[in-house]
Order: sequence, then structure tokens, then C-alpha cells
Amino acid sequence: MSVRFAPPLVERTNRSAAEGGGFVLRSPVPLGDVPRCVSDVLVRWAREAPDRTFLAERDASGGWRTVTYAQTLAAVRLLAEELLERGLGPSRPLMILSGNAVDQALLTLAGMHVGVPVAPVSPAYSLVSKDFAKLKTLARILQPRAIYAAEGAQFDGAFRALAAAGFDTPRIRVPADVTSTSTSTSTRVDEAFEGIGPDTIAKILFTSGSTGAPKGVVNTQRMLCSNQQAIAANWRFLGDRPPIVVDWLPWSHTFGGNHNFFMVLWHGGTLYIDDGKPAPGAFETTLKNLREISPTAYFNVPRGFDLLVSALEQDAELAAAFFRDLDLLFYAAAALSQPTWERLEAISTKTRGSKVTMVSGWGSTETSPLVTQVHFAIDRAGVIGIPVPGCELAFVPTSGASAKLEMRVRGPNVSPGYWRAGGAIEPGPRDEQGFYPMGDAGRLADDAAPEKGVVFDGRTAENFKLTSGTWVHVGELRIGVVGACAPLVQDAVVTGHDRDDVGLLVFPSADGLRHPDLARELRVRLAAFNESRPGNSCRIARAAILEEPPSIDAGEITDKGYINQRAVLDRRAALVDALHSGTPPIALDS
Repeated sequence: MSVRFAPPLVERTNRSAAEGGGFVLRSPVPLGDVPRCVSDVLVRWAREAPDRTFLAERDASGGWRTVTYAQTLAAVRLLAEELLERGLGPSRPLMILSGNAVDQALLTLAGMHVGVPVAPVSPAYSLVSKDFAKLKTLARILQPRAIYAAEGAQFDGAFRALAAAGFDTPRIRVPADVTSTSTSTSTRVDEAFEGIGPDTIAKILFTSGSTGAPKGVVNTQRMLCSNQQAIAANWRFLGDRPPIVVDWLPWSHTFGGNHNFFMVLWHGGTLYIDDGKPAPGAFETTLKNLREISPTAYFNVPRGFDLLVSALEQDAELAAAFFRDLDLLFYAAAALSQPTWERLEAISTKTRGSKVTMVSGWGSTETSPLVTQVHFAIDRAGVIGIPVPGCELAFVPTSGASAKLEMRVRGPNVSPGYWRAGGAIEPGPRDEQGFYPMGDAGRLADDAAPEKGVVFDGRTAENFKLTSGTWVHVGELRIGVVGACAPLVQDAVVTGHDRDDVGLLVFPSADGLRHPDLARELRVRLAAFNESRPGNSCRIARAAILEEPPSIDAGEITDKGYINQRAVLDRRAALVDALHSGTPPIALDS
């Protein structure tokens, strides 16, 4: 199945020593005219395809509740009128506690329609957390005028905790018949909509905290629209037919809430809200949805693909339904292991006679999110593409023997900064040339051919030295180990800062927990991994299997399953000390 991509075009410019050295990559393709706001796109599809389904979710009977583009616009106008009547505005945002749902989408679009910043926060802060500490911290930052959560008692504890902390904020509700009532005729809504511009704040998205405390990233209309314009320029197949997407990725994060949600809207497609996720007891729901709905594009984090490929290999009917209309698979948020990549290619070839197109991209909450995108053939994980139109990507040498190139970004998709109570914006960091420092490292797959893409090279600050003075490249090592131990390991944290050798804290996967002798099997896998790595900094000398899963309250993990390496090392410092002294639980020859 052929996927229509734009040619992989990129320009390279070397930077002078005065500019910090390194080089800059940029797309020679102009971004073109960008709509002033996302709602202009919604208005377009409500006019051109009023009866096409935009959003769908499971209803109480197990069927699908569907909402058309015309119904969406009508509901958005009604909800926008209520938001304005309640006093919400540019400095008084709406805070959302619950997860992906049609009503949340309608409220989000309503706020964006009239200039009310919308701040979806991770539902785990309300439903999983025991102390509600992060929820209260985010409320202090936001100072919301109103709060929305799905109906029912499950969020009562969160509201009580907020009230006790001084946030007795009104709870807003979405009427059950909001998509079946007539549209608003309020001139106030029309006037507010006409006043929206590219610099209007659309959303406030909080960073996951994988590198520190969460920050409220301002997302403007310009950021969201320029990003979707860039996606469309490279992924031309999206214009060939309206995309159909089945997606669980949380809207409190930029991957699901910006990249995927607005991509569907931009192209007049249909988004089926997947109420499952790649976690024990929840993934069967995802599989049920994929048996019924055949996506044209599928997005997930590596953990999701690890689980999915096993299910596809065991269920030919599921595989047939999944691959029937599929144009491509896209992974992001962490590195996909090569064994999972190859298994996906194999099962797609077996099912439909050709390899599925597999791609990736890279960015952050501050870049709305896409900076680089794969729109050419790649045969393995690790390549994150080339800069999209409108973006410039600088590679700046870092100091020290690690010899990393830090990636920095400049373009219309970069956030102006971070939200502060009352609507003030704290400017985000920029270097002398106006580039935003990402804290991630990258390198070219081929120095002589930049169009072959950028390879993600870990975090610039996560590497460390052993007592020998040798640098340990944490990102590269962790990706290799997790791949070598797939599917038994969900994730791992590399240890050994100022130690004699490298250690590993292992978070086992569901497959690993079921293994009759996990420690022995990991010892065998890690020994095989070490065989081809002669250097002390590239080998695992000792490992420990963690019985306690990563804690969201302690910031060790996000609800996408992304591990915060620093938080794990800090919280489990005593375990790290024990691992590197005496006889470790899993010892390997160093």
C-alpha cells in the first residue's frame, strides 16, 4: 500500500563559532498561508461536510455515540456562550480534570472559539493520586474560573481537595442534549470569535514533569495552526481521504491532544475515542475497538505497540481488520525497540502482503508538538525525521567529553512561554539567535546526506561519568537494553553515576511478571547484550528488578508511561546504593 509523502527536502547551514558552532537544518518548503485559528477549520468542515462524523465514543449500551461536524459547531457555540456568561476569558481559564470524551472535546473547542484558555490536566492527578499534591499545584498556577469533570462521584475527592486548598471553583457541566439543541444566536459569541487572532491563547498544557516540575505551556492559535499546516505539507496522503483514527492518547498531553486531535479536525476526518490504553485490564478495550473500527493511521507509544503486536500475531481476524485500511503507523514519546518494529513489519506482510509504513517524529509540549517528521522510508527505529516547513533546527555542541549536539528550535510553532496566575506569560528560554533549547541531543543518520534524517541521541543532561572518567550514554544504552529484553521489560533506569560500573533498575512488563524465572532470563539476555560491547560504559554489570511500579505522585511516570529517570534515581537512592555495593540481585561479568 503506497503512502503519498512529500519529497524529503532539507537545507543545511553551518553556524559560526560566534553563533555557538554546529549547524542548522531547515525545510526549503514554504509553510504557506496559515488559518488565523482552529475554529476557522471547524467552521469550514461544518459547512462542507455537515453530516460527516467528527467524534465518536462508546455509549452506555456499548455502541458508538457519534457527533457530526455540524453538531459539533452548534454545540461549541452554545457552550461558548455559557463560558462567557460565567466570566471566563483570556485571563480566567477553564480547567479540565477528566479524560478524553466527546463532552471534553466540545468544551475545549468552545473555549478556543471565544478566547478562553483551556487547561486539560492528567486525570491521574485526580483519580490515581493519593495526596492530590500535583492537582493543587496546577490549580495554584492556573487560578481557573471554572472546572470541568465528567459526571459521577469519581472526581468528588479531587473537588474536595481543591476546596480545602482554597479553590472552591464552580464546576461546569455539559448538558446531555448539547448536540441535539439549536445553535446559539448570541452576538457576543460572534464578536468574541471574530476577535480571535494567531496570538490568542488556545490551551495551557502542562509538561509531564519528566525533567522537573510541571510547567503550564502556553499554546497559541498560531502554534496549533502552523503545526497542522506543516503536517499536511509532508503527509500528503491525509488529503486523499478523510483520516479515520482510533486513539487513546491523553488530551492532557501534546501528542494526543494537539498532534492527533487537530490532525483529524484539519482534514475533516473522524476520531474514535479509545477508552482503553496499554495497561493491564485496559488493553482488551483497545483491541475490541480496533476489531470494529479500521483506522487509516494509528498512533501509539512504544509500550502500546509492544502489546499490540503480540495481539496481532495471535489473532488473524484482528490483524485483518487493523491493516485493512491502514496507511501508516506512528510512534513517539520514547524509542520503539527494533524487535517490535520487525514483528510489526512481519505481521503486516503476512496479513496484507506488504510491509506497513512505519514513521516517527519529535517535538515537545513547547513546540505544539512537531519539529521533525518522518515522511520517507526508514527501516529501523531511531530516526525522527527532518524539520517540517516553518521550523529551523539547530545542532549546538555541548561541553564535556560526551560530545553531544543539543537540538534547539525556532519557528511559529514554539510557545512564547509559561502561564502564570492572572494570565501573565513567563517567557520561555531562548539563545542569542532566538532558538528554544530542547534539552535533547541529536545527530544526522548520514553526515553527507541530511535528508536521511536525524537520529535521537538522548537527553543532554542525563549522561554521566563512571569513576574511570568514562562517559555513559544513557539514552542509547537504555534503548538497547529494553530492546534486548523485550517483551519482558517495560522500561529501565540506568545507574552508575560516579560508580565503578553501570547498573540497571528494571521495571518488568506484564509478560515479565508472568515469567516463571524472570531474574534468570534477564541474566541471560543481559549477558548476551554485553557480549558485543567491550567498553565498561556500554555494559550492564548489575541489575535489580523493581517490585514497586513507578509512582505518579512521586513524578516517576506520566500517564503515557514515560519514565522520569531522575525522579526514579532520587526517590530510590537507597536502592541504587544497595545495588552498587555488595552482591547485586542480578550480577553479570563486567
